Amino acid sequence: MDSEGPTLFADGPSVDMTRSTEEDSLVDGPLISSDALHSVIRREFQTVPTSYQAGLLSLLHILYVVLSICVAVLCVLKLGQEEVCMKVLGNVDGSSAIVFGKVCLWVLVLLFTGCVQHHHNQVRSRGYLQFYRQTQRLKQLPLTIHSAGNVFLLVLMGTRLPQTVHTYMLLSVLGLELLVAVPCLLFYTVKVMQFNSQRAAPDVSQEELSHNYSVTSLPTETGFRGGSSLEEVVEKQADLIEYLKQHNTLLSKRLLNLTAQH
Repeated sequence: MDSEGPTLFADGPSVDMTRSTEEDSLVDGPLISSDALHSVIRREFQTVPTSYQAGLLSLLHILYVVLSICVAVLCVLKLGQEEVCMKVLGNVDGSSAIVFGKVCLWVLVLLFTGCVQHHHNQVRSRGYLQFYRQTQRLKQLPLTIHSAGNVFLLVLMGTRLPQTVHTYMLLSVLGLELLVAVPCLLFYTVKVMQFNSQRAAPDVSQEELSHNYSVTSLPTETGFRGGSSLEEVVEKQADLIEYLKQHNTLLSKRLLNLTAQH
């Protein structure tokens, strides 16, 4: 009886000790430092290439307006160089050439907006929700402005105005469109270049750092604040949940790859 008691007593703690050592090995093992993790995130950072496209589109818009002014002055108002206009445009009327150019420019803006939406969706899936929301309306402004310009041109074409007044009104619409659309593209370009130069970590990682290094931290964007509408909070949380799901899937794949290597 005396020999069996210590044996049973010894077996119980041995199981607990092995279990605790296994759990401690998982918890107290060599962990990756936060600096190393953030350095890896910065190396894996993917820039948004739409700043070059926005700059090119701005140059094309300025070039189109300059050429439209030349065509309107030389070919529509017929202030000289009519032979050159006949050689360049042929039988096409000067006003029609300006309208055709406007349609081509609108198609380029439409393609640019689709490309920007594609890249910003990728940025959103990588966890940069704040940048996505900051540029959500800004990236749609050029297409909205050009579409409004097309509406004004259609209204102008439907009215029966004298040729001179019609031409000046046409140039006024194009000039106003240029003064509004190009600054929006330039501001968007600056935003994207700042985002690319910062090479910041995803929003979730930044919030974790703010919680770790600041004791009295303010509420973050993922929580509910009194000034936020319920729809905005739900949308932000949905974006965050979607990102965390994709992030966990990626981490699981990396863990499986590391396990297979070892």
